[in-house]
Amino acid sequence: MEEALSSKFYITSPIYYVNDIPHIGHAYTTIIVDSLARFHRLKGDFVFFLTGTDEHGQKIEQSAQKKGQNPKDYVDCIAERFKSLWNEFEINYDYFIRTTDSTHQQSVQNAFLKMFQKGDIYKGEYEGNYCISCESFFSKSQLVNEKNCPDCGKETTLLKEESYFFKLGAYADKLLKFYDENPNFILPKSKRNEVINFVKAGLEDLSITRTSFHWGIKLPKELLENDKNNQKHVMYVWLDALINYLSALGFHNDLPNKMDFWPANYHIVGKDILRFHAVYWPAFLMSLELPLPRHIAAHGWWTKDGSKMSKSVGNVVNPKEVVEAYGLDAFRYFVLREVPFGQDGDFSQNALIERINADLSNDLGNLLNRLLGMSAKYFNNTLEADLSQLQANYNEELAQIQIILNSLESQMEEVQINRYLEELWKLFSLGNGIIAKKEPWQLIKNGKRTEVAQLLLLLANILLKAALFLSPCMPRSAEKILKVFGLSVSTEYFRRFILQGELLDSVVLKPIPVLFPRIEERLLQDPKTESETKSKDSKSAKLDPLEVANPISKDDFTKIDIRIGTIISAEILPKSEKLLKLQVDLGEARPRQILAGIKAYYTPEELLGKQVCVLANLKPAKLMGELSEGMILAAKDSNGLAFITPQNKRKDGSQIS
Repeated sequence: MEEALSSKFYITSPIYYVNDIPHIGHAYTTIIVDSLARFHRLKGDFVFFLTGTDEHGQKIEQSAQKKGQNPKDYVDCIAERFKSLWNEFEINYDYFIRTTDSTHQQSVQNAFLKMFQKGDIYKGEYEGNYCISCESFFSKSQLVNEKNCPDCGKETTLLKEESYFFKLGAYADKLLKFYDENPNFILPKSKRNEVINFVKAGLEDLSITRTSFHWGIKLPKELLENDKNNQKHVMYVWLDALINYLSALGFHNDLPNKMDFWPANYHIVGKDILRFHAVYWPAFLMSLELPLPRHIAAHGWWTKDGSKMSKSVGNVVNPKEVVEAYGLDAFRYFVLREVPFGQDGDFSQNALIERINADLSNDLGNLLNRLLGMSAKYFNNTLEADLSQLQANYNEELAQIQIILNSLESQMEEVQINRYLEELWKLFSLGNGIIAKKEPWQLIKNGKRTEVAQLLLLLANILLKAALFLSPCMPRSAEKILKVFGLSVSTEYFRRFILQGELLDSVVLKPIPVLFPRIEERLLQDPKTESETKSKDSKSAKLDPLEVANPISKDDFTKIDIRIGTIISAEILPKSEKLLKLQVDLGEARPRQILAGIKAYYTPEELLGKQVCVLANLKPAKLMGELSEGMILAAKDSNGLAFITPQNKRKDGSQIS
C-alpha cells in the first residue's frame, strides 16, 4: 500500500426526518458514514462529517398539532434525541445541522434566488397527487390503484394550488450525460440503471413551494417585496433539505466558509431517497453551477426476524436497547458485516449472537487470547525475534497478509464494508491457522523457543495491523487491542505499520480482559414474541394433529391452474422500489407479462432462462400502470425469498397437479 498525500474528504448522512425516535435504519446509515469518516481520518485526510435533522413540512406541522405543541418545540425535542443518541454511540461527526437553523435558511433562500434569477424557477399552478408521508408528488400514472403512493402505499391527496416550479425537465439530457461519464456516481452500481430509467421515462418540472401549510422556509425577501402574494409560499421540503449539504459549509450564510470541502465525496442515503439525491440534487447543483458530488451511495432497509418493521406491529428495533444489551462495537460489527451494502438486511438476536460468538469470540477474540496466554506462559509477556529470520521463515504468510491488507482500501471506497470486514477476518483465520499448523506447545516441549518467539511475534504483527484497519468499524475494540502492544489508533501508526509496512521485532505485551465473552442466551426479551408464541400454542392445542386450518375441497383445488414457464425477459420497473417486469413463456401464443416484487432478492440478469411456477388463472391486475398477468410462486423465510422451481427442466406450459 502506497503512502498517500492528505486531502479533504467530505461525507454526509441524510438529515433525518424528525417524525419519530431514531430506529435501526438511522443507526445503520450513521454508522456507515462514521466508519468511512474514521477510515479517512486514519489515513490522514482532513475530514468533514455532516449529519443532522430535517425539520420542516406538512407532516411535522400536523404531528405537532396532534400533540398540542408548536412545531419548533416539537422538533427541538426530537432533534435532541438524535443528537443524544449519536453522542452515546460515539459518532464522531463534525457538524450537526438542523433545517431550522437560521444559517441554513439563509443558504436555502440564496439558492432559491440564484435559480430564480437564472430562469430555472417560475410560478405556476400545481394539480397532482401528494403523499404527505413521503413529502412527494406523483402523477396519476405513477399511483397504485389510482390513489396510493407507489413508494409507501399510503393514500395520496389530490392538491391544486399555486406553486413555484423548478425546470427539472430541462436537465434530463445533462443528467444522462453525467451518469454516462461518471459510472461510479451511484453506488452500488446495481442501482444505476434504476435512476437512468427514471430519467429516461421523462422528468416533469418539480413543484418546489407549497401554500397549504406554513411550517417551512419562506421565499427570499427580494421575491416577497415584488409580490405580496408570495408571503403564503413556503419551500418544498426536498429543496430545503438537500441544500443542507451546502449550508453546513457556509454557502452564502454566516457560518465559517468551508466550501473548499465541496464537492462531497459521498452522500450516504437509504434507497427510498436515492431518486431525490441522484436526480433532483444534481439538477439543483447544475442550476447553481456547482460541481456534483462524487458518489451517491444507497443502502437497503432492515426487517426484523424476516418481517417488515412497524410501530403498529410493535417490532421496531430500538438500537439503543440493543447496544445497552450487547455492546456498541458488537452492534456496529453486526450491521456492517451482516448485509452487503445496497441490499436489505434482517435483524434478529439469534443472528447477532451468532456473529458475536463465531466471528468476534471464536476468530478475533480467540486469536488474541492465545497470543496473550502463550506469551505470558512461555516468555513472561516479552517477545523478541530476529526480523530477517522471521521474514525468511514466514515469507509465504507475510505475502498473504500483504495481499489481504492491499485489498481493503478499495472495498471501503466502494462502500462494500461487509466485504472489507470479510477480507479483514481472513487475517484472524490465517493467525489461528498458523497456530494449528505449527503447534507451538509442541515446539516448546522440543526446546524450540526461538521458533515460538517468532511465531508469536508474527501473530502480534497480524493483530496490530488488523486492529488499525478494524478501528473505523469497531473503534473501542481496536483501541483495546492496540493497547496490548502499547499503541493507539493514529495516523502515525497507520503510516508506519500499514503504508510503510513496518514490523515489530520486539514488544512487551499488556494483558487485557477477554474482549468478547461468548453469549449463551438472548439478552433482550421481546414481549411481542412471547404473546405471539402463547397465541400460537393455544391455537395449535385446539387443533387435532391431522386437522388443518381453512381447509378447501378437491373441487376448490381443481380451480387452480399452476403451470411451468421460462423467464425470457426481465427488467427493473422504473419508479418502483420492489417490482421487476418479467416476460414468461408458458407455451402460449405470446409470453405473459408478470410483475413480481422481487427486486431485493434477484437481479434481472440472473432470472433469464429460469423456470418458475406460475399461477396462470389469476385475474390480471394493473400495478404502477403496467399489466400483470399471473403470479410467480415463491417461498420466504429468514434466509430471504426464492422462487419455487421444478427439480428438472419441464416443457413450458406443463400443468402442476
